[in-house]
Amino acid sequence: MSDTPYPIDLDSIRGAFPPGIDAPPLLVDFAVWLEGRPWGSVGRFSLQGQFSDSAPIVDGSPLRDRFSLFMRLPDGSAVGGWYGAGLDRDNPPIVGLGSEGDYRLLAPSLDGLLTKLTSQQFDRAWSDLLPDEEVECQTVELAQWLARRPIGEPASSESDASDLPDFRGFMEQWVRDREEYWANHRLMAELGWRLAAHLPESKKPWDQTRFEIAIVGAQYQARVLRRGPQPFEEAASIESLLRDLREEMRRAQPELGLWYGMNFGLHADGRIMPSFEYDLRPTIEGEPALLSEAKADLARAPRPERWVPKWLAAS
Repeated sequence: MSDTPYPIDLDSIRGAFPPGIDAPPLLVDFAVWLEGRPWGSVGRFSLQGQFSDSAPIVDGSPLRDRFSLFMRLPDGSAVGGWYGAGLDRDNPPIVGLGSEGDYRLLAPSLDGLLTKLTSQQFDRAWSDLLPDEEVECQTVELAQWLARRPIGEPASSESDASDLPDFRGFMEQWVRDREEYWANHRLMAELGWRLAAHLPESKKPWDQTRFEIAIVGAQYQARVLRRGPQPFEEAASIESLLRDLREEMRRAQPELGLWYGMNFGLHADGRIMPSFEYDLRPTIEGEPALLSEAKADLARAPRPERWVPKWLAAS
């Protein structure tokens, strides 16, 4: 493990910040300092950006402009800035989105997060932010590097955290609201009714039948995940319903554009909880979705430049 350097992707980090907000120089400089150092020497993580869509958040796509997630942990947890109401967009608090639903305010600022890395001030739930015991620790070197940086704004102290909004409360409320929203959504109710033949036989709350949908321009594909993706009889009859949903979501949050993929589970009580994919190019009938159709979607529903996926922007 000591020969493995930290995975670092500055392009993805810059792209993960909300439009109009640039990655702070401290974060970029930290990535440069970290490059080539043994993975685990100041914590077990990678510096890689991601959107809230793929973070451990229920229905995270609408929160894309509320986070700048620049750090990934081995268990799937994510760390980054939070742009809540009234917070400093140039120096947001740093939060953790735990893979098991542990939502945590980790530090009042990026400077505060790096300082906590040097002093190893993380509890067991966030132990991946501590050095790996099998690798030579370099937190002292990190502290020395931080001390040599030019003096700018005063660093936020831990006491400032008490003045920040309740991040855990915000996230728990978000989960409740989104689950209620989709449970009562008219199109989800109709979708569940039309797919009633696929309700799981077991009545246990966690049992579900999984479906995956792809829509790119005029292209469409729906599959049920049963011993691998399979076609199903009702696929054609639900296409108009899914396209209506896609348009409704575009009108509600136009900057996101149009999603290309939708995954959902059909529970025994007919409840559906969807997730949406705005970036990956789907495969339809065994072939990548047509670029011409994706371009037509983008022209009809434009996005901020940094939210246009690379496979589409480069075409």
